[in-house]
Amino acid sequence: MTLESLLLSQDPELVRVIRPTLEKLSIEVEVCQDVRAGSDMLISDKFDAIVVDCDDLTGGLALLQGLRNTPSNKNSVAFAILNGKRTTTQEAFGMGANFVLQKPISNLNASRCFHAALNFMLKERRRYFRQPIKMQVKVVLEGKTLSASSTNISEGGIALLLREALPKGATPQLQFSLPESSIHIDVEAEVAWADMKGLAGLRFHAMPKAAQSQLEEWLDNHMEAEFPGSKDRLAEPGSLQ
Repeated sequence: MTLESLLLSQDPELVRVIRPTLEKLSIEVEVCQDVRAGSDMLISDKFDAIVVDCDDLTGGLALLQGLRNTPSNKNSVAFAILNGKRTTTQEAFGMGANFVLQKPISNLNASRCFHAALNFMLKERRRYFRQPIKMQVKVVLEGKTLSASSTNISEGGIALLLREALPKGATPQLQFSLPESSIHIDVEAEVAWADMKGLAGLRFHAMPKAAQSQLEEWLDNHMEAEFPGSKDRLAEPGSLQ
């Protein structure tokens, strides 16, 4: 698994410093020089990190301000690049930036900043990380027991395939055991979406803390297989403000 980032800037010197720094952390970098094109990408794609050249890219500051309103990237880790002349650090934080860098940016400063942010990117990746999985799930709804097969699971929900469609908004009880483990989950869920072919997405509701911890540990192990070192980073303390 590779983390993905979007760098919005027309400054070749900034790109020269930022790109290799991110790539050394196994973070893919997509560079965009146009705010309108960048806004479209933020609507259609999901990025783990978004770096915005706020002061020297026309429309960059407005893009940062609107970032938290994009469904796909409202929780992504945002970096504001400032030139020291227009926007203050406090203002950038108030507009939704998680980290702020001032030009000129050295390789050392960039490395320290992105290293510090890496575990936050991994935490967000885990939040929406969906592990493909095929297992049997018992669905109990209004006294009726249905048999389903899962297609993927995350820490917040599960996708199921059933022989009959589930009504949107229904709150069935789910029971399943995670493969290659002794973890059994019994949790209420809400049908977030469903189609007429029996495929449905469900959000977990009030999962017991012990079960939530077990599920997160199971997902961490699968993330570790795809992204070596992620488990150690996720265990580090700290939180985004």
